[in-house]
Amino acid sequence: MKLENNFTREEIAESLHAEFGLTKKDCMIFVNDILDVIIEGLKKHGFVKIHNFGSFIIKRKKSRLGRNPKTKEEVIINERNVLQFKPSKHVLNYINIINEK
Repeated sequence: MKLENNFTREEIAESLHAEFGLTKKDCMIFVNDILDVIIEGLKKHGFVKIHNFGSFIIKRKKSRLGRNPKTKEEVIINERNVLQFKPSKHVLNYINIINEK
């Protein structure tokens, strides 16, 4: 698997195909199903927790006054939902071990 900053669904499916030997079509269905389950959980409950990975949480941001840094023009930024991810301690430990090497 190549290391990049961004992954597409196709690249994740390709990695599964290379690792486990499943068909590319089955891997793509698998990736899409996992992402659909996460999205549906967020829509229904506002959060999704994946054991030993982390939690996705929808937070509500209130409207506020913002400023265009280029023109200094003030604009109202509307109230909106934002998605936050909080990694599990397991993931944080793994990341910190990699960074120490």
